[in-house]
Amino acid sequence: MTDSATATTSLSPEYILEHTFGYSGFRGDQEDIIQTLVDGNDALVLMPTGGGKSLCYQIPALARPGCGVVISPLIALMQDQVEALRAAGVAAEFLNSSLAFEQAQDIESRLLRGELELLYLAPERLLQPRTLDLLARADISLFAIDEAHCVSQWGHDFRADYLQLSCLHQRFPQVPRVALTATADQRTRREIATRLDLENARHFVSSFDRPNIQYRITAKSNPKRQLLQFLQSEQQGNAGVVYCLSRSKVESTATWLQEQGFNALPYHAGLPATVRADHQRRFLREEGVIVVATIAFGMGIDKPDVRFVAHLDLPKSIEAYYQETGRAGRDGEPATALLLYGLEDVVKLSQMAAMSEGSEEHKRQERQRLDAMLGLCEITSCRRRALLRYFEEELAADCGNCDTCLEPPATWDASEAARKLMSCIYRTGQRFGAAHVIDVLRGADTEKVRQFEHQQVSTYGIGTDLSANEWRAITRQLVVQGYLRVNAEAFNALQLTELCRPVLREEEPLFLRTLPKQAPKAARPQSRARGAEQELTAEDQPLWDALRALRKRLAEERGVPPYVVFHDATLREMLSARPRNRDEMLAISGIGDSKLERFGDDFLKLLADFAES
Repeated sequence: MTDSATATTSLSPEYILEHTFGYSGFRGDQEDIIQTLVDGNDALVLMPTGGGKSLCYQIPALARPGCGVVISPLIALMQDQVEALRAAGVAAEFLNSSLAFEQAQDIESRLLRGELELLYLAPERLLQPRTLDLLARADISLFAIDEAHCVSQWGHDFRADYLQLSCLHQRFPQVPRVALTATADQRTRREIATRLDLENARHFVSSFDRPNIQYRITAKSNPKRQLLQFLQSEQQGNAGVVYCLSRSKVESTATWLQEQGFNALPYHAGLPATVRADHQRRFLREEGVIVVATIAFGMGIDKPDVRFVAHLDLPKSIEAYYQETGRAGRDGEPATALLLYGLEDVVKLSQMAAMSEGSEEHKRQERQRLDAMLGLCEITSCRRRALLRYFEEELAADCGNCDTCLEPPATWDASEAARKLMSCIYRTGQRFGAAHVIDVLRGADTEKVRQFEHQQVSTYGIGTDLSANEWRAITRQLVVQGYLRVNAEAFNALQLTELCRPVLREEEPLFLRTLPKQAPKAARPQSRARGAEQELTAEDQPLWDALRALRKRLAEERGVPPYVVFHDATLREMLSARPRNRDEMLAISGIGDSKLERFGDDFLKLLADFAES
């Protein structure tokens, strides 16, 4: 690329893909989406994280005359993308509150002179009359609305400023627009199209499948111990995200991980902005950093080598779960999504839904989404098939890369145990939470049992054959399957539903999944995973370490994250192909003309030195 946007007008998308971004071919719907925009038409794009959404607007912005304007909700995301584009030789800038007045003025002047190819803006900045007037005087190639699900009032990432972005259609009717998101069910999709005036746009819905992510969901027993075992046995030295529901849990978990020797940093909305920015910068630029966060962290984080996402609490919807787990394995290499959940999560999220300020319809929808999330946790069949079915996509066969495929869960006839639990709930008046009911079942001598004289009820002590953990698992599954409900307005009391009648009357059996006795197997079948991780031999290890060290040094010299130089997948291909000259280096995926000029000679010298030794 040159410094002038007008110089790119004669270049084809294929040329830009190969020479600017270093890729030999388009994936999935990318080519159709790009051509739609190059032709001047609008598009709505649903594509999973790591599917190549950015190229869908970056390439047409470079192929059309003028500057592409990208609306992005987060300053950090803008900075990451602009750094990566500059490394590829693209004249890209952002306008946001982090810039000094003189810097912003210079960027605006360059826009008006036609020297920019891509400009990133926050929605609130774009909507300022001064900015709209500026854009009206510039030559604009397209508008890209990234993270478009933020327009949905049903979603957990709702941003009010996104509702006003329909003004682009009125103010700039001749400029093509594209809205992009990784997560949207059918209703959210319709809402995006309506609110952004994209009903007549061409809709592209790619597969939601992320075959390189291994999904594992298991009940909490000792969450810290479970997390530690996972990290120590599988994720030593890897970057990852650990999600918690509360700020206090974020901080305590981060401190505990630090004590265990991990490079862990907390992130939540209650921390000072400078601390959040520093922790996010370290996560992006250093290797092996673990961020412990609330959902305030992650949207748009463009870090390709996140090897795991762990949830220590239940997400409130499948959309949230899919989006958060999708931050792992953006480079296509194997990654793991671990979720630990318990009955207390169900209770807490039910309370939050009941206490929300939304309408009754909104509360009902939130409850349905929570139920769907719980259903995903408790199923005994392939997790990926159930996850994709939620987004109205069918998988032809079981995935072979989730815990239920790798270690099919055992089930047992829980009819008698369920009757004991249901009877105990009934005998104690349907007024108490799970902990107390289980105490009664197991014959515990607690102050509360004595206070309500529950040692006198007929169900006292009839459940000593099962542990408290097993009773909690039974209770959780009965709640999920609708036999019991948690009444948030009555101190989270367990109550029976109509579904209990045939079970209590012994008219139908009830099978539940058993508690796992050990962690699921960590095997990672690679048949469906794109860009499967190569096992490094002892002979390859020194060169691999040297390639990563060189990448880190070059990144630090330029003040950018290592992946801006090259992704891990590019280094792996370099390790395998051992290029000897620039032509062979250019044939490696992820190396375009600009990166070859900037970094090629350093890596060729390193490879030559190793070849000689």
